[in-house]
Amino acid sequence: MQTTFVRLMLEHASRRPHAAALREKEYGIWQTTTWSQLAQQVRHLACGLAAAGLKRGQHIVVIGDNRPRLTATMLAAQALGAVPVPLYQDAAAAEFVFPLNNAEVAFAVVEDQEQVDKLLEIREQCAGLARIWFDDPRGLRNYQEPGLASLDALLEDGRAHDHAHPRLFDDEVGRGHADDVAAMFFTSGTTGNPKGVVHTHFSLLDRAAAGKHFDRLTESEEVLAYLPPAWIGQNIFSFAQWLACGYIVNCPESAATVSIDLKEIGPTYYFAPPRIFEGMLTSVMIRMEDAARPKRALFHHFMGLAKRVGTALMDGKPVGLLDRLHYAIGNLAIYGPLRNTLGLSRVRVAYTAGEAIGPDLFSFYRSIGVNLKQLYGSTETAVFVCLQPDHEAKADTVGVPVDGVQIKLSDSGELLVKSPGLLKEYYKNPQATAEVLTADGWYHTGDAGFLDAGGHLKIIDRAKDVGRLMGGANDGAMFAPKYVENKLKFFPHIKEAVAFGDKRDRVCAFINIDFEAVGNWAEKRGLPYAGYTDLAGKPEVYALIRDCVEQVNADLARDELLAGSQIHRFLVLHKELDADDGEMTRTRKVKRGYIADKYGVLVDAMYAGRPEQFIETAVKFEDGRTGSVSATLKIQDVKTFDTVRRAA
Repeated sequence: MQTTFVRLMLEHASRRPHAAALREKEYGIWQTTTWSQLAQQVRHLACGLAAAGLKRGQHIVVIGDNRPRLTATMLAAQALGAVPVPLYQDAAAAEFVFPLNNAEVAFAVVEDQEQVDKLLEIREQCAGLARIWFDDPRGLRNYQEPGLASLDALLEDGRAHDHAHPRLFDDEVGRGHADDVAAMFFTSGTTGNPKGVVHTHFSLLDRAAAGKHFDRLTESEEVLAYLPPAWIGQNIFSFAQWLACGYIVNCPESAATVSIDLKEIGPTYYFAPPRIFEGMLTSVMIRMEDAARPKRALFHHFMGLAKRVGTALMDGKPVGLLDRLHYAIGNLAIYGPLRNTLGLSRVRVAYTAGEAIGPDLFSFYRSIGVNLKQLYGSTETAVFVCLQPDHEAKADTVGVPVDGVQIKLSDSGELLVKSPGLLKEYYKNPQATAEVLTADGWYHTGDAGFLDAGGHLKIIDRAKDVGRLMGGANDGAMFAPKYVENKLKFFPHIKEAVAFGDKRDRVCAFINIDFEAVGNWAEKRGLPYAGYTDLAGKPEVYALIRDCVEQVNADLARDELLAGSQIHRFLVLHKELDADDGEMTRTRKVKRGYIADKYGVLVDAMYAGRPEQFIETAVKFEDGRTGSVSATLKIQDVKTFDTVRRAA
């Protein structure tokens, strides 16, 4: 798409000035920003930033939840030819040091006092950071730090500068080109320092347009922007596609109100990583456990029907008349109210991405009438590589290549992609750029997969994570840890799982229980507990989790390729895996290698056949304090099953 973000915004403002562009819930009331109001705000912010010294090509950091004025700030920076760099708002202060120094950041716009405090804490380590503006002034009245000011003050400066230099904004926008750098996104840094992924206006908007045409998106769509803006998935859906389509983006009041806001807005276009869908399902199952026996029986009856025919109906396949009538009754009694409770009653298209979703979880949503589909992409590909067409959504694939995308497999089975949406480079890292981009324009995804007979892409796992079992009855069998972990996480009582087995004779796993779900389960049974560690070690909880693991093993036994990945032993960790402790990325992907090293004594104990193992672990609390948690963890054997051979 040969245009820029700001030009698209100005086109919407010119063509339909009074239409809603953004909504923000404040004090329980939805406040609307029209396209014309947004254009005026962007103009003044851009002039204010220019007056402060922001130049073309410089980076400006933006940190916070989705807020209209932060969105306007990113557009204002782009109007000047500067490059917005969104960072994760839940990151610890120390995590900002590398991006700020790497990108030579002098200007930052943040949401509130929390983010201001983080930047002030590390300011001495980031010598270039000269100016910080904040959106929400609460708690900041008495701050007297040099270079610290409110966005209101920046807007006021911008109005004055615009009056004195009335051609500045239009001239700067006119200088912009589709091939200019539009934004930079830092990767999660699972194996070292994060890398700055550089994208142009063209790469981001071309892929946004491809997704728009694929799903026939219009300006009438409603979107809820509740995920971190630093994640490119959120940025594409609530920024690039927002401008490509002109639909309405709604910003929740806070993280605590997202579920309520979701029901109020009733989005028509919805995007969430698998963990969000897992959390929704967990909340449903908790509520059903608390329901009266007749209601539980009705729910399970109709869910059994949905599992049998719901996905077929969603895919447009033939279903008998009696089943159709039966499903229609279920839609009135169960499925419709359930979609409404989840806030998905108006969804026309829903996508999940970021990591693989469990097949059972995926089928659950489609079976109750939610058009949930999978997509495949990454930060480096501007997200849209493969999308699932309506009526062709398969639980074990991630769709077909979108317009403009080419796919091929290397000799080792790694997926290579050529697309208009590829990154320009890794910032200041030519070696890393050369490792992923070939001379003829192919990008090394690092994923192992293949195209099935219907042209749909099937991802097995990260190429570096796919391993082989060595020794024992399953010597040489394939081991795909993510596949096993996702099957475990389908159960509402399991929040996270980490599977081990590469170059070992069998598979073992760490389990994190879902504290809310298991806590509710324990309370209904009169089982007392004093916190996460206590609950996780209860024999009754181990029995509950063992049953889940054995169900996964039974399912794996029916897959000849992965039957050897059945879990032989497991333990329930004494603490929740946490990004603040370095065990997960900010997008909640487990750092398997780091966990294996950190908890090496537990891994060794599982493979040595020990029944238990003591461990003490350092933890970091939300207020920055550190401490430790210790426990003697039980290690249990679980039942495995003979491989079910399919008839030839």
